[in-house]
Amino acid sequence: MQMTFRWYGEGNDPIPLAHIKQIPGVTGLVWALHDVPVGEVWPMERIEEVKQQADKYGFNIDVVESVNVHEDIKLGLPTRDALIENYKQTIRNLSKVGVKVVCYNFMPVFDWTRTDLYKELPDGSNALFFEKAQTVDVDVKEVFDRITEGAKGMTMPGFEPEKRAIIEQLFEQYQGMTEDKMFENAKYFLDAIIPVCEECDIKMGIHPDDPPWDIFGLPRLIKSAENIQKYLDLNPSPNNGLTFCSGSLGAGRHNDPAGIIRKFADRIHFAHIRNVKHFENGDFIESSHRNCDGDVDITDVVRALHEVGFTGYARPDHGRHIWGEEATCRPGYGLYDRALGIMYLWGAWDTLEQEKAKRDK
Repeated sequence: MQMTFRWYGEGNDPIPLAHIKQIPGVTGLVWALHDVPVGEVWPMERIEEVKQQADKYGFNIDVVESVNVHEDIKLGLPTRDALIENYKQTIRNLSKVGVKVVCYNFMPVFDWTRTDLYKELPDGSNALFFEKAQTVDVDVKEVFDRITEGAKGMTMPGFEPEKRAIIEQLFEQYQGMTEDKMFENAKYFLDAIIPVCEECDIKMGIHPDDPPWDIFGLPRLIKSAENIQKYLDLNPSPNNGLTFCSGSLGAGRHNDPAGIIRKFADRIHFAHIRNVKHFENGDFIESSHRNCDGDVDITDVVRALHEVGFTGYARPDHGRHIWGEEATCRPGYGLYDRALGIMYLWGAWDTLEQEKAKRDK
């Protein structure tokens, strides 16, 4: 398992690379060009600039999260072909600096959805919270604005300003959209880009929908083991793979995150590992990585990755905001709790490695 840390770039992330360097075992940055509008080609000079920044601290930039998919592609509009060509060129450009994995999602309109970015926990920390009642019969512009205002001027993938300007139009365009039709549009996209991925030795990792159920009347695809299988079957190439996310999948009580690892081991190219706590009414809140603080068995998740011989990339995903860092950090992406999470994951992994070494003697 290769440990990574998501970094939003110089001038866009308050966490300096010098601090990330001090987290034991972190060898790579998970990155993106967040200011390039969705659908445009990522310029080679900008990509090389990030590589130079990472090289200075000895980090690889093997994983990109995300090269976002334009809504016209998800909708299957005639304009998708030109946008797909741009996506293919971005893949080619990324391969020139050694990128190995591209994480992306196929969620309509919204990326991940939360209703409170700073919900207080009993210990005084705060975290991302989802209240189900606030996603029923609500003005979607208010949901959008709540997320962007909470970001304190920092970019939030999936909540770009240009999307806010056309949010009502997007919902009109998705009227009548079905899950089956979205799968058809995803297949069209995959069949176009996967040959380029194979040529460039880049693996695509589809990220589960967050939360893993239909929301705001919009269909979602990556929400269960059954749907993951259906998506991977759209194109059988190993380059069409999964970004496993214990938090997104674990938000749905119908999912068995560790079981999904064991089922799709050979198609998992990237892993997000975090915990969530459920409430009986369907709400959930993100918690520390410890098993006892949430409802996802994180030690079993790590055990499953170890059992299947996972050698891919992982990151601690989101974290709580602790020690007052919510004043300056991007929601869900502070330094401290993610660093603590990494050490919890390494503790579990190292124990399994020691046990294996004893068995192999």
